[in-house]
Amino acid sequence: MSLIGVALLVVLLLAIAYGVIIYNALVRLKHGIGKAWSNIDVLLKQRHEELPKLVETCKQYMQHERSTLEQVITARNAVASASARSDIGALGKAESGLRAGLGQLFALAENYPDLKANESFQFLQQRISGLENGIADRRELYNEAVHLNNVRIEQFPDVLVAKQFGFKAAELLQFSDAEKADVNLKSLFS
Repeated sequence: MSLIGVALLVVLLLAIAYGVIIYNALVRLKHGIGKAWSNIDVLLKQRHEELPKLVETCKQYMQHERSTLEQVITARNAVASASARSDIGALGKAESGLRAGLGQLFALAENYPDLKANESFQFLQQRISGLENGIADRRELYNEAVHLNNVRIEQFPDVLVAKQFGFKAAELLQFSDAEKADVNLKSLFS
């Protein structure tokens, strides 16, 4: 074998090795997104189990706030449905509705001193608030994993391997602009 043949063989082997390294990195990123989603899903399920308890506790005190309680349950079901389908876009919208309903519920609870003093309500409020914080933290990690994946599959030469093996961009978990806006507490009490 000539020197040129050996050189070409070495270059070919290096190109294949580099392709394998890129492929493995893309697989790691794809599975990182799945892991980050699983972490969100665990907290969503925990919160899903706590919300009916909160609504039942509130029903005992808030007879005139049925629409708010129904809004929370409807939004809870929308979140569960979107989560089960792994529909990130629908989940973001449903989460926005649920968070708005919970914000309104907790604000309205201020009008019911007996409810605010109820130990079960206090525990559930703290538990759900803690889960909300956890979901926000996990959402940040999920979006970072998605960002890393999406950037990597568009960069050269990774884009060549990504297209060849069908790696796809993932969707960020975003909430509506209404959720990101400041809460107008005055409107909740009028």
